Amino acid sequence: MIAEKFITSVSGLLDFALYFGSSVILVILFLAVYVRVTPYREFKLISEGNLAAAYSFSGALLGFAIPLASAVAHSVGLIDMIIWGMIAMFVQIITFFVVKTIFPSIVSDIPSNQVSKGLFLGVVSLAVGILNAACITY
Repeated sequence: MIAEKFITSVSGLLDFALYFGSSVILVILFLAVYVRVTPYREFKLISEGNLAAAYSFSGALLGFAIPLASAVAHSVGLIDMIIWGMIAMFVQIITFFVVKTIFPSIVSDIPSNQVSKGLFLGVVSLAVGILNAACITY
């Protein structure tokens, strides 16, 4: 009886590992792409205490992770989740370019630690991510 319950409990462990591992790879891929798309070096700026970079980068990361979590929860399979994860990545990259169009100086404002611009970019990224996550539910 106990062994049967244990087997039932861990029967989804392989699926968990596949989805979690794929999600971690997608997050790493997103971070790698995002830092190459932006003209400033987020990790360096954050390590130097730049709040504008921390806010904008954190918002982008959450704006990606939330729809990715929705894709995990609502996908019909692993490939479906990966496809929706890639779409979420694309949406976040586009979001950066849209905000850059609104505030062209953002490429110099964030490195100069103008917190208001970094916070704005982070919040827009997060808001877009929440909307993106809601749209993934079907």
